[in-house]
Amino acid sequence: MAAEPELAKRGGGWLLEAPTSIYSPEDFDDATRELAKITRQFVERDVLPKIERMEAGALELNVPLMERAGELGALSVEVPEEYGGLDLPKVVSAVVTEELAAAGGFAVTMTAHTSIGTLPLVYFGTEEQKRRYLPKLASGEWIAAYALTEANSGSDALAARTRATLSDDRTHYLLNGPKQVISNAGFATLFPVFAQVDGEQFTAFLVERDFPGVSFGNEEQKMGIKSSSTRQVILQNAEVPRENVLGEIGKGHRIAFNVLNVGRFKLGASSVGGAKRALEQSTRYALERKQFDQPIATFGLIQQKLARMAMRLFASESAVYRTIGLIDAAIAGRSGADAALNSIQEYLIECSILKVLGTEMLDYVLDEGVQIHGGYGYLHDFPIERAYRDSRIQRIFEGTNEINRMLIPDMLLRRAMKGDLPLIAAANRLRGELLEPSFERAEGEWALERAEVANLKKLALFVAGLAVERFDRALEREQEVLAVIANIVIEAFAAESALLRATQVESPVASTMARVYLDSAQETGVREATYGLSRLAGGDDLRTYLSIARRLTRREPLDIVGAEREIAANVIESRGYPTFVPR
Repeated sequence: MAAEPELAKRGGGWLLEAPTSIYSPEDFDDATRELAKITRQFVERDVLPKIERMEAGALELNVPLMERAGELGALSVEVPEEYGGLDLPKVVSAVVTEELAAAGGFAVTMTAHTSIGTLPLVYFGTEEQKRRYLPKLASGEWIAAYALTEANSGSDALAARTRATLSDDRTHYLLNGPKQVISNAGFATLFPVFAQVDGEQFTAFLVERDFPGVSFGNEEQKMGIKSSSTRQVILQNAEVPRENVLGEIGKGHRIAFNVLNVGRFKLGASSVGGAKRALEQSTRYALERKQFDQPIATFGLIQQKLARMAMRLFASESAVYRTIGLIDAAIAGRSGADAALNSIQEYLIECSILKVLGTEMLDYVLDEGVQIHGGYGYLHDFPIERAYRDSRIQRIFEGTNEINRMLIPDMLLRRAMKGDLPLIAAANRLRGELLEPSFERAEGEWALERAEVANLKKLALFVAGLAVERFDRALEREQEVLAVIANIVIEAFAAESALLRATQVESPVASTMARVYLDSAQETGVREATYGLSRLAGGDDLRTYLSIARRLTRREPLDIVGAEREIAANVIESRGYPTFVPR
């Protein structure tokens, strides 16, 4: 087997060098599959029978369920062994998150606890803080929340106005200010809270529920995830011991942003899990529901929906586990306490891609799922109705999708400016190459598709290079153009992930899904480029650039209808999302 290109192993490097293989669900080991099974059984046996009561307001049921999850080991996956955890790879935490997705609001309870609630302590806590709190969090004895958001500080986290002032006797800090829409606030025991020390140094604190000066608002009335708790956390001279400062004074942004990146790749995994269940429910309904004396699953437009749901799910799942495989490989190749944190930082771009790709795929799948159910999909009696409401928050969690679209090109350009990735040199070379027509044809199995993916990457670099040349530092104010770059990058990553996975499994339908997704990605690419280029040039230059964009997205004719029928037939035969066997 050929060695992987070095750049392809680095965050964002896949834009410049093509990997030859990726990690995928077919690579799960027996322990990962077993914990997935345990989590699935927990959701089916313990959580779902209580969901209706929790949705109706019995939120106290979250607490014994969290204790049960602790007994099963589902809360301790990422906690080091010396503090009562299992210290397993990130792929295991992603699989647990995926299997939890069916649990609706309780999935939010548990994920908020294990990720943004617990990981700040794992990555940034002192030895004494870890010994005091982590065993309780790993067992479910205590539940964690994450208090960052304020009324005027959401995506702009550093604009937080909650203040922290050192007491006169210098033994504790006094925190003042409200935190808004805090998941788990109704029953959490420990809160990583962010405040400005002396009004100007953004800092994290570990705040216990029973500390003097800590109180809570009423439960928020939400559109979805009703079985989770969401309240205001009110700090009025809340007394927090000095030893409960988390990390360094003034360095709270390192905690906030790094932990959010973990949340982003887990939102990708959660979206995959939710979409799988929705596809299964929709397929089953389409087979049972009859109109005109035949199951609606036999109708072409229903099959089209099932096929497109499965195809987008395949691409998202491939991208999710590709990224998490890279993170785990990076962790294994590093030593020291910061190995996991540094490895996640390496793939910040990909984490944002997964967040956008996955959450928008999930909303698409659920919307089509409701449509397949028809009027019944609008009724509370059918699980697809709750799932549809629950999913909408995912595009807002962990930085809105708009913010993540801004982050993707911003992080790429930052790496280019630092010299970590030779993106600018590549974009400059590309300009010259693209002005010269090329008539080479790819030969060999998958060669054409690989060339089309490579051209999609070139399109992203082409538009990005023009944008930097046109606007320079003012590019940050051109959000529409940045979003164009992000959208092409997202589609290129998803299409390449689907393609690479299809080459690794023994499945004609996987190959078909990869090809259909690539065709769709190329269509998206040329549409986005056309929109963005109109801002970057005019006249003959624009005509030339549009011609280049069309050339880079030129596609071989494909019988899309026939391909979607093939995918739908497999989905119907599988009664949901297909499984694949490694070659």
